[in-house]
This record gives sequence, C-alpha cells and structure tokens, in this order.
Amino acid sequence: MTLKPFPFLAALAVCVLLAMPAEAAEGGIDGRTLSPWWALPFAGVLLSIAILPLVSGHFWHRFYGLVMLAWSLALVVPASIRLGFQPVLDSLLHTALLEYVPFLLLLFALFTVAGGIHVAGTLRGTPGANTAILALGTAIASLTGTTGASMLLVRPMLRANAQRKHRTHTMIFFIFLVSNIGGCLTPLGDPPLFLGFLKGVSFFWPTEHLFAPLLLASALLLLAYHQMDVRFFRREADEIREETGTVEPLRIQGGVNIPLLMLVVLVVLMEGVWHPGAVTFLKQELAVEVVIGDALLLAIAAYSIWATPPMVRNANGFTWGAMIEVAKVFAAIFVTITPAITILRAGQEGAAAPLIALVSRDDGTPIPAMYFWMTGILSSFLDNAPTYLIFFNLAGGDAQALMGPGASVLAAISAGSVFMGANSYIGNAPNFMVRAIAEEQGVPMPSFFGYCAWAAMILLPVFALLTVIFFRG
Repeated sequence: MTLKPFPFLAALAVCVLLAMPAEAAEGGIDGRTLSPWWALPFAGVLLSIAILPLVSGHFWHRFYGLVMLAWSLALVVPASIRLGFQPVLDSLLHTALLEYVPFLLLLFALFTVAGGIHVAGTLRGTPGANTAILALGTAIASLTGTTGASMLLVRPMLRANAQRKHRTHTMIFFIFLVSNIGGCLTPLGDPPLFLGFLKGVSFFWPTEHLFAPLLLASALLLLAYHQMDVRFFRREADEIREETGTVEPLRIQGGVNIPLLMLVVLVVLMEGVWHPGAVTFLKQELAVEVVIGDALLLAIAAYSIWATPPMVRNANGFTWGAMIEVAKVFAAIFVTITPAITILRAGQEGAAAPLIALVSRDDGTPIPAMYFWMTGILSSFLDNAPTYLIFFNLAGGDAQALMGPGASVLAAISAGSVFMGANSYIGNAPNFMVRAIAEEQGVPMPSFFGYCAWAAMILLPVFALLTVIFFRG
C-alpha cells in the first residue's frame, strides 16, 4: 500500500490555520479563542496509532516516527504562520523542558532500573500464579508508581507465560490493574494525585478515601481474570498444564537495582516537597528541584547500566526498542495535545463549555458522578495529570474545602483520572510501554480500538458499579 499523507496534512494545516485566532494572548495562547479544529492533529495522532498498524503494519513500524513528526508539523507550521514563530517556539520549549523531558527521564530511569532486575528460577504462568502477580503489582503500584510497578513486573509476567499460547488477556489485565488502578492510594502512585499533593491534598487522603473503591474494583477484576485464565489454561497443551522437570527456587538477579528503584521514588518525592527556587534557561523558568531531579534520574540510570551484568538484562530480553517507540510517539502527543488542554482550561468560556457544564446542576452544586465520568473519559485520551488539575480547579481549587465538604467530588476526580487511564493505550504512559514490551516479546496485543473494546466490555461495568456505590451523591 502506498500512503501519501502529506497532501492531506497540507489541507489539514489550512483548516487549522483558518481556525486559529489572529493573535496570541498576552502571556500565552488564550484558550477562550481556540476552535475545536485545533485538536485535529491530536486526533490524527490517535487515529494513526489506531489504524496504520492494521492497514499497513510494515509502513507503521518503519516510519511511525515520521508519521508522528508530520502530525506535529501539521499543528506547529500553521500556528507559526498565524501566531508568529516566537510564541510557538516559546510554547514548544515550555512543553519540552517543563513537561516532556521530565516525563521521559522518569520513564527512562524506571525502564532502565527495572529492566536490570531479573527473577530467576521456575516461573509457571498458572492461573493462580498470574493472579498473584497481578495482585502484587496492584498492591505495590501506589508505592513505586504505576510505571515503576509495571516495569518491575512486566518481564517476570511475560517470562512466566512464555510457553503459553493464550497470553493477550493477561497483559490486558496487567495494564488495567498494575499500570492504572493500583496507583490510586498515594501521590507516588500516579501523576494526577501528585499534582493534588502539590495543591495541598494530604499525602494519605487518597489512601483513606479511595481504598474501598480500589478494593472493590481490584477484587472484581482479579476474580474475572482468574476465571478467564482458568478457561484459557485448560486449552493449553498437556506439557504446559502439567508441571514437569526440575523446579528451581525463585531468586533475584541484579539486586543492585532494587535500592535504585527506591531512589527513583525518593527523587520524585523530593521534587514534590522541596522548592528552592527557579533558574531561567532559554527564557523558560525551570524549578531547581526538577533540574536536580532530572540529573539524579540520569545518574541513577547510568549507574544501573554500569552496575548490572549484561547477562541479567539479556535474561530479561531487555532492549531499548520499547523506550524509543514511547519517546517518539509521546513527543507528538505532548505537542499536539496542547490545544485540547488549553481549551479545557478555558472552562465555561471555551469551546468545551458544554462538556464542562455537565458536572454541575442548575443551582451550581457539583455532581460527583459526572466529575468521575468526565474526568475519567477525558483522562482516557488526554494527559490525566492536567485533566485532574482542570477539574480540581473547576470544583473550587481549595484543597481544604475539597478534603472536607467536597470530599465526594475530590474522590470522584481522583478515581476518574487514575482508574480510567486504563481505557486506552495512551491513557497512562505505562500502558503504551507494556504493550510495546509485550509485542517485542511475541505477545499479540490488540489494536488501539481492540484494546478500547476490551476496556469497554470489562472496565465500564466496574466503573458503573463504583459510581452507584461511591460517587452517586
């Protein structure tokens, strides 16, 4: 198949150009003036991720980086013409230095460190063992972060099931539980809660108010997974189902990386509680703690590479392919998602006003159920951290009030942003990473839309039940 995306992208650039305001607002782009057409390049990124691997897999795997670049340029070029080169450059530098680089370095450190931890010995992917790994990952995700837990356990899970024919469902439930839902109990678990912590929400407030929703959701999903895996396990060959050969005890190789993983978590915590000031670089104000944190993350990753024997990473099937793919795809996402986030931040005065209005009654009182679903649906496809912040501010933005009389609303926003990140591959960074690692090791993962169908079938009924029990008020 010969694809000719550039004439289409040129036409799209014209549409976006005509939809843009003639001037940039002082201090940045004014979200109140933005048309929804601004979000077209982001929609193009999503559709490319969803469709191109299906219709032209060879093209996608060879040129996905160029496709992502093309969609980024479809936004950047007309914006530069309409708004001026300097404002657009400033916006790109802001996104790169304050958002994308810290995100990528944290992911790189966790990917590198966790990739140096190898669980040696006999690992059998039985329904009981798989369910136990999922439960463990769910339990530790709020301590190590969903990304840390995912990177730590994804390779042991893949190795345990390497000989099984039916593995796709296991990795899907892994994304549901370990990469998302398990991270709801502390600010270390997922970026939205970390933003809430920075805004004044107590460290253990999510633990107190989201423990019951987490317990119910994880119990239902673990039970559903176990029943499903039992059925699939019965279809496996006899030599897979029956334990044969010598059973070697489990042991950890690359143990030097375990304290390094804890150091990564401490660096993240340091960035949240220590604020010594800012420095200016390329006209951007960078928080000193973030700059130091980024340097520490690089140092931790470098030490992990130096201190971990190559045989340990080889035993994990470790390569850099998944990291490279995530870096390229999320670079385009970070660039093209900006207009959608800016429109949302405009609240009732922007193009998203009809959506924003759904979270309140006519008398202005909030509807927790709608906060849960609106935050969740948008977090499924947009960055869940700014989405959390938008609805946090829409609900008043006062942490003390939200932890008190507004506790049901804050719980709904927190749960929606964390839980529903599982609804798509791009809802949370580890989702895409787990998919890439699984495919790299031969597991056939569903397409973008296929995964969304799994999520709709399995997760939406669970979320509906949570709404009735916890967020109905």
